[in-house]
Amino acid sequence: MKSLLVPYRVMATVVGVLLIVLILVGVPLANFDGSSMWGIFPSTPQLTTPGSGAHDLGEWITHTLGVAHGWLYMIFLFFAFLLSRRAEWSPGFTIVTLLAGTVPILSFWAERRATRDVRRRIAAEEGVSTGSTGGSGSRGSTGAHDSTTE
Repeated sequence: MKSLLVPYRVMATVVGVLLIVLILVGVPLANFDGSSMWGIFPSTPQLTTPGSGAHDLGEWITHTLGVAHGWLYMIFLFFAFLLSRRAEWSPGFTIVTLLAGTVPILSFWAERRATRDVRRRIAAEEGVSTGSTGGSGSRGSTGAHDSTTE
């Protein structure tokens, strides 16, 4: 379980950052030019002019980072799924964790939640393997302790 936690956390962070840049920077720069968007919205606010440097940057971000986010999200799903099986998460916990990479900022909450759960499970396993009866070891696995160890 420990060996999967680091790659999971790295991928969750990378996917989360890329999604924020894509949605909060790229999409507005590329699409908010006063024209209709995706055939759904008749017009958008005019932040950029088509062909301007900002508009071109938005196009680059949406195309390049959009593709990168898609591929990296697949890697994130792989590590998150492996971690979910190793940690024996419930189906609900697993689904929320897997889908969190599609909502900006939510991925950071889900990563923190999953990390806290895995660290708690690791502490419990180590307590069992060392023969601990849960005295001070059980206090060390609280969420408050986890937040101070990062």
